[in-house]
Amino acid sequence: MKLIALALKNLTRHRLRSLLTILGVAAGMFLYTSVETMQEALAKATQSSADDTTLVVYRENRFCPMTSRLPEHYLSTIQRIPGVRQVIPIQISVNNCGASLDVITFRGVPPDALRQYNANLQVIDGSYEAFTMRSDAALVGSHFARRRGLNPGDQFEAVGVNVYVAGIITSDAPQDDNVAYVHLPFLQQASRVGLGIVTQFNVKVASSDMLDRVATKIDATFKSDQQPTHTRPEKAFFAETAKQMIELIGFTRWLGLGAVLAVLGLVANAVLLIVRARVKETAILQTLGYSRKNIATIVVFEGALLGVIGGLLGVFGAFFFFIIKSFTIGNEGLTLALAPTTSVCMSGMMVALLLGLIASIYPAWKATSQPLIQSLSAD
Repeated sequence: MKLIALALKNLTRHRLRSLLTILGVAAGMFLYTSVETMQEALAKATQSSADDTTLVVYRENRFCPMTSRLPEHYLSTIQRIPGVRQVIPIQISVNNCGASLDVITFRGVPPDALRQYNANLQVIDGSYEAFTMRSDAALVGSHFARRRGLNPGDQFEAVGVNVYVAGIITSDAPQDDNVAYVHLPFLQQASRVGLGIVTQFNVKVASSDMLDRVATKIDATFKSDQQPTHTRPEKAFFAETAKQMIELIGFTRWLGLGAVLAVLGLVANAVLLIVRARVKETAILQTLGYSRKNIATIVVFEGALLGVIGGLLGVFGAFFFFIIKSFTIGNEGLTLALAPTTSVCMSGMMVALLLGLIASIYPAWKATSQPLIQSLSAD
């Protein structure tokens, strides 16, 4: 503890240099945390697990929701296929099919079927009853509502659709927090696709090992129809459809690597300058009884403190920034909420500490490698 206190005192003696280094580390860790937030959101949306039991039935050779049109009467046929547990028709209306940071997505569903299909959907403000009573009512995802500043009782218009906010919802399905659910007939008329036409069917099967079998059966059933289908597991559908967004987020890995290297170089340079500026002082500490190991430990603690303090500012700065801004990136009607988790923050702090320690190794060796007589005679 005494060595840590001494390291902290050494940093405070050069306030401006330490402050600039900490701010540089904070900027690098802010970027690193932002990249990790995007990577984690993408992983949740695309990586399959044993609990996945949802299929998406889409129009064959179509991607943007505006081009996928399926007859609503497919519903009864899909329900009769062995292994199918639940089916819900969905009409999607979106303001932008390309990759964008401000995607507004309406999902039209039968109001009486929504809660049956998604039992984990919770209304955290407003009421589900208000949603079922008005044909123009909407249940808005919590992330969507925070981004747009919406509350129950508000009205808002987008994509040519004017709706009344009946409630704010949350769910364990990431997509539910970023969309507005409205009545299916209302959206069919408002988006001018016509009654009886939907964008897709979401299908829940009895178990995850039946996904491929049921998907093949659905596509084979409608293969000869005028509107053939292409059925995929929900996460595979996301990975295949939102390619632009996935490529964009994949590129950010290089930004994260650049941020890590920048922090490493910044801390190493700062600690090395500190060591070189107090060569004689280090020699005096050795004459007072501090061993070379103690001197090296003090230098390592200085680097670790610079990394940890800068990491705290950068990581939690990014955490609150994303909470306040509620960014959502979307593509082809699919959305990702950019909200950092506790695991991202913890990994960011561990990386900041590790970078501080690694960056201090060479300066620590430099501080103890010079002979004591030579250090005492240094200018």
